[in-house]
Amino acid sequence: MQHIVLGHDYKYASQKRIAARKAHIALGDQLVSEGKLVYGGAILGEDGEMLGSMLITNFDSREELDAWLEIEPYVVQGVWETVEVSAFRTGPSFS
Repeated sequence: MQHIVLGHDYKYASQKRIAARKAHIALGDQLVSEGKLVYGGAILGEDGEMLGSMLITNFDSREELDAWLEIEPYVVQGVWETVEVSAFRTGPSFS
């Protein structure tokens, strides 16, 4: 079951983001190898500053996604202020 996850950073969270980034990327790499993370990246402001994250996930259930959020470093370490989760279905390739 695919979802779009939008994590919006707390204002002035850039130092927390830097501190949590290595663990966030390591967990993301693990999820990619398990087929649970399809795609992800940073949401940027006009000045190029990171303001949040966008991920497309592929967990077996919403409960499994919620369990991941409980250990996600950007949640645990107070980088993301809000997290939006929406069901999603990948469409055809437009390349």
